Parts: sequence; structure tokens; C-alpha cells
Amino acid sequence: MKRVVLWIAFLIAPALAAQPLKVVKVGAPKINCLFNVTCKVTVTDLSAPIWSSGFLQSRHYRGSSGAPAATRYAYEYRIDLRNVVGITVIPYITSLTVNIGPTMKFDFDGDGSLDDVFVVTTGGLGNVGLLSAVRSGNNITFTFKTPVAGGSSPGHGDSSFFFGVVSKYAKHNVTASAPNNLGAALSLNAWAPNHP
Repeated sequence: MKRVVLWIAFLIAPALAAQPLKVVKVGAPKINCLFNVTCKVTVTDLSAPIWSSGFLQSRHYRGSSGAPAATRYAYEYRIDLRNVVGITVIPYITSLTVNIGPTMKFDFDGDGSLDDVFVVTTGGLGNVGLLSAVRSGNNITFTFKTPVAGGSSPGHGDSSFFFGVVSKYAKHNVTASAPNNLGAALSLNAWAPNHP
């Protein structure tokens, strides 16, 4: 019996171990061509407040017929602290963890190889990119290259670029976690795939 338990643990351990994901930079509107043959997508957004004047933006849209990602769902996220102000301490967020479940690989940047995560670094909002994306079970932790920080006055803080994944599952509400320098990790309302 002990051998069976050890063998099961041996098989399960790799699935639970942290798995670095391949992150690539893309531009808009070119990334939209993956989801629509006209390279235009219709999105829905959800906003969760951060420190009253900042927010986490969750973006969701579905690939249309004829596109490479037809019938698949895109999930994008962006943390916006441009109007968050710090007087004695500038608030910042270092990462975002979301229960996303299984995702689909696509050649997001057109280099011929499959990718896990895309970051829209041109043609959109933002100034802070991703350092890494790491899967642990159903969770993916997106760590920023530099902390996404507020500023000394409104309009002088940071925004992350939009970053995203593709899933075969439609959306539902989840609670995302955002570690920061002011205390406990923030619990933020977000959209993510409604995976099994």
C-alpha cells in the first residue's frame, strides 16, 4: 500500500509543480487577427477597484468563425494605478494570480512556435510588462518586470500592458490575488475561464 501511495505521489507531483509559461510580446491590432478575420474584436470589460482610484481590468472576447482561434475565448488583464497617489509611501503591486485552469497554446507573435501568454506592448495602453508567468495547478501567477506603482500625483502612476491567455472555456467570476507593498494581498473581482 505504501508503494502505491508513493507511486501516485510521484505521478501527481509534476502536475502540481510550478511550470514557467512562454510569454511573448505582441502588437495591436495585429493580435486581433488571431480571433477575427477582419482583425477587429468586440470586447466586454470588468473593472475591480484598487485603492479607490486604480483598478484591475478583465477583458473577455471570443474568436469568430474562420479565425485561427475560432470559438476560443481570450482573457486579458491590466492593472491601472495611473491615478493612485502615495504621500509617504507610493503603493505598488508586484504580481497577479488568477485561477485560469488549462489554457491553449497559439503562435501569438508569428514566429512559428507556440506560446502560452501574450503581452500587448504596442498599440495599446500601459508601460509595465511581464517578467514571467508561472502555472501552479490551476493558478497562473503573472509577475511584472517592475512593480506597477502609483505616483506622487494623479496621472503619474503606472499601468501594466494588457496581457492574456486563450481558453476553450467561457467566463465566470473569480477572485484574483494581487500582492503589494501596503499589506495583505488584495482580493480582486476578475473574469477567468469556467474550467472543470
